[in-house]
Amino acid sequence: MSEQQSLFGDLAMDNETRAQQAASGAPAATAQQGDRAKAAERAAELRHLLDYHAYRYYALDAPEITDAAFDKLLVELQQIEAAYPDLVTSSSYTQRVGGFVDAEQFTPVTHMARMYSMDDAMNLEELDEWLDRTEAALGAGNVAYTCELKIDGLGVAITYQDGAFVRAATRGDGTTGEDVSLNVRTIKDVPMHLSEAALEHMAADRSTPIEVRGEVYMPKGSFMRLNDEADAEGRDPFANPRNAAAGSLRQKDPKVTAKRDLATFIYAIADTAPLHVDSQHEFLDWLRSAGFSVNPNVARCTTPAAVHQFCADALAHRSDLDYDIDGVVVKVDSFTQQGDLGFTARAPRWAIAFKFPPEEKTTVLREIRIQVGRTGVLTPVAEFDPVTVAGSTIARATLHNIDEIRRKDVRVGDTIIVHKAGDVIPEVVGPVLDKRWPDSVEWDMPTECPACGSPVVHEDGEVAYRCVSLDCPAQLKERLIHWVSRGCMDVDGVGEELVDKLVEAGLVHDVADFYQLDVDTVAALDTGRTYATSNAKKGVAAGDPIPVGPTIAAKVIDQLNQSKQQPLGRVLFALGIRHVGKSVGEVLAQRFLTIDALVQASEEDIAGCEGIGPKIAASVKQFLAVPENLEVLQRLRDAGLSLEEDLGAAAARVAQQTGVDADLAAEHPLEGLTFVLTGTLELRTRDEAGAALKALGAKVTGSVSKKTSYLVAGPKAGSKLTKAESLGVPVLDEAQLEQILTTGKVPQE
Repeated sequence: MSEQQSLFGDLAMDNETRAQQAASGAPAATAQQGDRAKAAERAAELRHLLDYHAYRYYALDAPEITDAAFDKLLVELQQIEAAYPDLVTSSSYTQRVGGFVDAEQFTPVTHMARMYSMDDAMNLEELDEWLDRTEAALGAGNVAYTCELKIDGLGVAITYQDGAFVRAATRGDGTTGEDVSLNVRTIKDVPMHLSEAALEHMAADRSTPIEVRGEVYMPKGSFMRLNDEADAEGRDPFANPRNAAAGSLRQKDPKVTAKRDLATFIYAIADTAPLHVDSQHEFLDWLRSAGFSVNPNVARCTTPAAVHQFCADALAHRSDLDYDIDGVVVKVDSFTQQGDLGFTARAPRWAIAFKFPPEEKTTVLREIRIQVGRTGVLTPVAEFDPVTVAGSTIARATLHNIDEIRRKDVRVGDTIIVHKAGDVIPEVVGPVLDKRWPDSVEWDMPTECPACGSPVVHEDGEVAYRCVSLDCPAQLKERLIHWVSRGCMDVDGVGEELVDKLVEAGLVHDVADFYQLDVDTVAALDTGRTYATSNAKKGVAAGDPIPVGPTIAAKVIDQLNQSKQQPLGRVLFALGIRHVGKSVGEVLAQRFLTIDALVQASEEDIAGCEGIGPKIAASVKQFLAVPENLEVLQRLRDAGLSLEEDLGAAAARVAQQTGVDADLAAEHPLEGLTFVLTGTLELRTRDEAGAALKALGAKVTGSVSKKTSYLVAGPKAGSKLTKAESLGVPVLDEAQLEQILTTGKVPQE
C-alpha cells in the first residue's frame, strides 16, 4: 500500500473468507466477453470494498482482512480498468493513495509534496517483470538499485526548518495527514535539531523547510511488554506491532506515547532539491549524518541477480530482527533516472515493494480443546506439537468455530500447516491430506460444557455454541459484575476488585451467594494492598495486608439488602440471559408477573410478547431449562427477592422516576401511539422523556417510519426530522411534549 508499509495485519477468518469470495471474480473472462455493464458493476463493488478495508486499516487501526486478500481485490480492479479504460474514475483506489484523516482528533496538515503509495510484487515473477520493464526503459546494465527492508509500521512525515523540528504528521490520505507533533517529540531517535554537518551539506539556504518521511514502528520486545501489561490489567492486547505503533502514535496524551517505546526508520524526503545528493544511497548517508535513524540493512545492487539475493537474505533473516518486516522495497538508485520514469496516478514507477509470503511450518495436531469465554461462547482451540514460526515458538491456535473446522477439514492426529496471520497471530492453514491416518474422524462440538457439565446451547442460524448455566465457573466473574452493575441490581460499592476478592476467597460461586455474605466476612477480605507505615493504635505494622474493613463492608451489605427490592424486570436483565436487556426484562415481567409463570410459559407464549420474537424467546426458554439456573432462582427467592412484579408498585415507581402522575399512568392514555425522540431536550434527557412516554403507555422507538405517530424534535435535530417531514409525520417541540406528559393528551390537528 505504501512505501515501507504493509497493508493489513491479522484477520478474522470469516472476514478473510468473505474477502476471498468477493475477489473470486474473473476479470479476464469479463473482458473477453465484452460485457461492459458487468465489468462496471464489479468495478464499483471493488472500489467500495477497497475503500471500506482501507478505512478499517488507516482510520481505525482495526483491519479485517490480510494484505493478500486486499491485494487480490486491488489487482482485480486494476485488471478491469486496464480492459475498460473508460471505467477509470478519479476516486478509484487505483488512482490515489490509501489512507484517512481524522480531523476531529488531530489538526489536518498538508504535506509539502504528495506521499505516494507503492506497487507490490507478490512473488519473484512479478518482481522480475518490474525489473525487466525498468531495464528496458533505462537500458539493460545501466541501472543500479537500492534495496531496503520494508518496515511494518506507520508512515510519518517530519518537517524541519533552520535545522529545528517543526512538526510531524501521519500519512493520512497522501496529501493531508494528522498533526502528531507532540507525540513524535517523545520518540527518542527523532532529532529535534539536525547536525551542523548535514546543514552545511544542503544546497539551499538552511532556512528552507525540508520534510523527511519514514516509518514509526514498535520493536518486538516493546510489543511483548505492552501486551503483557494489557493482559495483567485485563485489557485487550494489540493484534500486532503495527497496530500497536499506530495506536500509540495517535494517542491524545503524549505521556502515553512516551511510555510505548516507539522508534523510527527514515528513508525518504518530499523534495531532494535542497540537498547535495544525486541518489538514494547518497541520501541515506545524508540522513545518517543529520542524526536520523536509518535502517542498516540496505544494499546498492547493480544487477537484478543481486536484487534477488538481497530479497532472499532478508527473507531468511527476518526473524532475527527486533522489528517486523514484510518485504523488501527496491528503488532505482539514481534520482535522475527516477525522474525519467516518473509516477503513475498512485505510485512511483521507479520503485516496487516485494512482499514476503507468510512463513509456514508443518506439525501434528494433538488435541482440539474447548475454551469457554466470559459470555459462555465455546471456542475450539488447536493444540499441536510446538513449532517455531516467524521467530517464536507456537503450540496452539484458535479454530474459531465448528464451521471453520469443517471448512478446513481439520481433525485430531492430522499433520497440519500453520503460520502467523500478520506475522503475529498463530493460525492453522489446513491439513496435509496425504499424511492423514485412515481411521481419522471428524471432530464435533461437545454437548456439555467442559467447565461445568451443563448442556451446550446452539441456536438455529448462529455459528456459536454456548453454555448458559449460571453455575459455570468460566463465566462467573463477568456474571457477578453484571448482576451488581448500575443498570441491573444497582449494588453501589461492589465493583470488579471486590468481586475478584470474593471469588478468590471462595465466598461467591453464583449471584445468589451475594445474599449469604455478612459484614464480618466482607470486612476481613484482603484488598491486596499493604500498610505503608506502622500504626500502634490500630495494631498494624508496615507491610501488613489492608482488609476491606467494617465501614465499607457495612455499606456493601446494606446495598445488597436494598437490591432485594429491585423489580422482576431488573432481575431478569441482571441474570444475564442472552438477548434479554433492560426493556425486554420489563416486557417479560409485565406480561408474566412472576418468575414461576415465566418458567411455565411456552416458547410461543414468550415470542408473542410485543417486541419479543422467536430468537429472544428461545434464549429465555433455554436459560430456564437449565436445572442449575432454576436452583439459583430458588435461592434468590429464599434470600428475600420476591421475583414477582407488582404492577401498582411498578406504576408508582415509574411515575416517581419520570415525574408522571401515577393515576394518569395507570390509565395508559397513550397506548397505541409510537413516538420518536431526536435532537437536544432541555427539561429532561431523551431517555427520561422516553421513560415518561412509556409510563403513559406509549411505544418509543429509535427510527422514523410510516408507523410513527409523533416525532419530538429538540434543537440540533438531524436526519430523523427530515425523514419525518418527508413522510408527513407530525412534529412536536419540547413544550408540546411536556403538555402531553402532564395531561396524557396529544395535540389536536
